[in-house]
Amino acid sequence: MAVDREARILIVDADDSIRYTFERFLANEGYGPISTAGTAAEALAQADREKNFDLVICDILLEEEKGPDLLKKLRQAGVDCPVVMITGYPDIESATELIRLGAFDYIAKPITKQTLLHFTALALRHRALQRERNRLQAENERYRRHLEAVFRSVRDAIVTVDVEMNIIHLNDRARQWIADFSGGEATAPRKLTDLPGEFGKACVADAGQVINSRAELREHTIECPTLDKGVRLINLSAAPVVEEGGSFSGVVFVARDITAFGTTRRKVFGGTFHGFVDNSPAMLEVYSLIENVGKVDTTVLITGESGTGKELTAEALHAESPRRDNPLVKVDCASIPEELLESELFGHRKGAFTGADRDRTGRILQADGGTLFLDEIGDVSPRLQLRLLRFLQERTFYPVGQDKPVKVDVRVVTATNADLQDKVNKGLFREDLFYRLRVIEINLPPLRARREGIPLLVNHFLEKFSARLHREISGISDQAMQALVNYAWPGNVRELRHVIERACVLCNDPILTLECFPPELGLRGGAVRPTPAPAAVRQPAPSAGQETVPVSIQPSFPDSASSAAGPEDKQVREIKEALRQAQGNKALAARILGINRTTLYRRMRRLNITE
Repeated sequence: MAVDREARILIVDADDSIRYTFERFLANEGYGPISTAGTAAEALAQADREKNFDLVICDILLEEEKGPDLLKKLRQAGVDCPVVMITGYPDIESATELIRLGAFDYIAKPITKQTLLHFTALALRHRALQRERNRLQAENERYRRHLEAVFRSVRDAIVTVDVEMNIIHLNDRARQWIADFSGGEATAPRKLTDLPGEFGKACVADAGQVINSRAELREHTIECPTLDKGVRLINLSAAPVVEEGGSFSGVVFVARDITAFGTTRRKVFGGTFHGFVDNSPAMLEVYSLIENVGKVDTTVLITGESGTGKELTAEALHAESPRRDNPLVKVDCASIPEELLESELFGHRKGAFTGADRDRTGRILQADGGTLFLDEIGDVSPRLQLRLLRFLQERTFYPVGQDKPVKVDVRVVTATNADLQDKVNKGLFREDLFYRLRVIEINLPPLRARREGIPLLVNHFLEKFSARLHREISGISDQAMQALVNYAWPGNVRELRHVIERACVLCNDPILTLECFPPELGLRGGAVRPTPAPAAVRQPAPSAGQETVPVSIQPSFPDSASSAAGPEDKQVREIKEALRQAQGNKALAARILGINRTTLYRRMRRLNITE
C-alpha cells in the first residue's frame, strides 16, 4: 500500500533543534502539512483545533508532563491516529506500558533520518489501513441497517438459518406469523424446528432439501391453520446462502401470504369496503368473497336477512368486476306487479298488449355489457321463472311482441331474504333456476352475528346524520353504545341506521344517551331485547268445512310458506298476522317480518291489504 505523503503530522519535543530537524527530514520527503509543539499544553491546544492528525511523534520526556500522560490526554481529546514515542532509555517494561496506553511504536535515541522515515512510513500505512477498516465497518453498518429496513418493510416473511438449522435472522413479518401460529407473543425461536404448525414443518422439510442439494427450491403453497380456525395460504420458497468465496453457509426462506382474506384485509381502510362500514371478522370474510367473485364473470345469489346490505353487495360485486365501467341495472321484483314485470325486464314492442303505445327497452338490454341485479328474486311468478331460466341458458331473449331474439352480454346477480331451497322443496321455485342462480352464493350475516362492527356503524351513522341534520352531536354514551351492541337488531343495519337517524332528530344534548332511543327497542334501563325466534301462530277459527292452515312467521325468511297455500295467500296471512301482533304499528310489523318498512308498504299495496 502506497504511503500517503499528504499527511498531517504533529511533532512534540522540548528541544527546538530536534523539532526543526524532524520537520526538515519529513518535509524533504514530501510529507505535510507538519505542525510542531514544544510543550504538552501546546500539543493539546493544537489537537483541540485539529483533531484529524494522521501521525503524532512525541518525546517521552517533556518538561511539565511525561509523554505517556500526554498520550492519554490526546486519546481523550479524540486523537485516534498512530502515536510514535521517542525515548532515550528503552526497556521492556516501559515499551509494554506505552503499547498498553495506545502508542503505535517507540524509537530509541539517537534517531537517524532513515529510522525516522521508516517508522513514519509504517505508522502512516497503519493509519491508511485503519481508515479503510473504519470505512468498511461504516459501510457494513449502513448496509446492515438498510437490510433491516428492507426486511421490516416487505410484506413477505423472511427467515435465514445456518447449516445446523440455527435461526440467524427473522424479520418482523416472520415474527408476527410465528406469534399468530403459536397463539400469542411467542419467544423468539432459536432452531428452525421450533417454528410452530404447518409453516414450521414445511420450512424444516425445505431446509433439508436445500442443504442436501445446495440448490434453490421453487415456490410451493402450503395451508397453515391459525388458532382462530382460519387457514392461510402461504407461498414458500427456499434458496441456499453462498458466501463470496463460494462456500455454502445456510438457507434463506421467503414466505408470502396469498390468501384472499389477507389481500382484502389490506383493501379495507378504516373498516370500509365499497360502501360497507364494518371491520368484524365475519364481514372481512364477506369482503374477501366479494373481491374474488367480483373478478369472475359468473352468476351470484346474495342471501341474508332484510337490511344486511344485499343491494350494497351487488354494487360491490359490480365495482370489483371488469364490467365496472358499464351499467349496473337494478330491478326490485317485489315492487313491480307481476303483469308488468315481464315487460319491465324483457321490454316490449308497440302494440304487444293493450296500452303498449310505443317500443320499450327492457332492463336486460339496458344492462348489456354490465350487470343486472334482480332483488327479491324469490317473489317472481313460475312463468317468469321459466323465461329467466331460458335467458340464463342461452343469453338471448324475446321482447314481448317480437319474434326475433336479442342477444346480450349481461352478468346476472340476484338477491333474496327468502329460503329459496325451502321454496324449491315446496314446489314454489324452479330447482333448475335455483341452481343456475346459485353458482356462487354470498350469505350476509345478520348484525347480531357481527356485533364487533356495531360501534363502527353507530359512529358512522352518527357522524352522517348529525352533519345532515345540522345537529351538534359529538358522540354517544358508553351505556347507550353497549345497549346498541347487545340489541338483537331484527332489521339489521337498515334498522340501526333508522334508529340512529331518529335519535339524532330527537336528541337535545351533545351526546346520545339511552333516552334518545325508542322504548320499544328495550334499551333503557339496561334491558336487552332477545333475538326473536320463529313463532307458530294460527288463523282465526275456520268456518264450517274450512281447513285450518298453520302459518310460520319467520323474521329471517318471511316468504316461506306451507305447501297448502299459494305464495300470495301466504304473504297476505303473514302480513296480517304481523300487523295484528304489532297492533297496527307498521314499523314493528316490518321488524317482525324481517323486512324494511318500505318493502312492507309495497307488499301491502300489491296485495291490496288495508289497515
